[in-house]
Amino acid sequence: MSTLASTLLLTLLLAIGLVFFLRAASKDRTTVVDVHSPRPPLEVLDGLSSWLNQRGWSTEGGDAERQLLRFRGQVSSSLPLALLLSLLGAVGAACLGLVLCQLLPQLGWWPLLLTLLGPMAGLIYSRRAARPEILELRLMNEAGQDNGGSSLRLRAHRDELIAMELELGPSLQLASDGALLTSPI
Repeated sequence: MSTLASTLLLTLLLAIGLVFFLRAASKDRTTVVDVHSPRPPLEVLDGLSSWLNQRGWSTEGGDAERQLLRFRGQVSSSLPLALLLSLLGAVGAACLGLVLCQLLPQLGWWPLLLTLLGPMAGLIYSRRAARPEILELRLMNEAGQDNGGSSLRLRAHRDELIAMELELGPSLQLASDGALLTSPI
């Protein structure tokens, strides 16, 4: 009996781990980064705007006084991850059902129906991860910046900022502090 109780405890801990993984997979990862370029602001903004439009972002407007441009995009969930989470949820629920069948034999095979709850993990992930995202570009006016360069403050999803730095960095000579590319998360 103590073996089954410890197995039940481990199975419940796995379920708790799945819940925390679902929360982390759909967590908002909006980040702010300052980017500098020796190129003129108009050239940098035009390059960024056309790159964002090619990636499916649409211009939402902005604020001329604050020198701010806003873009909107739709982030989709990962189908392979949703399928993996569904499979893990089903296997975990089946394990819980088997343990309950052993602990409470009077229930018969009914606890095995918990397996049908497994695909809910993928569904929950898909619904939480697919959401609209906002990307903001703000032109920064720094004192003493008369060299024709430009400084921008970007606020967006971390992955989008990394893609921007990797793809546009060489062509627009964008440079940041490099923290996005070196941080583990």
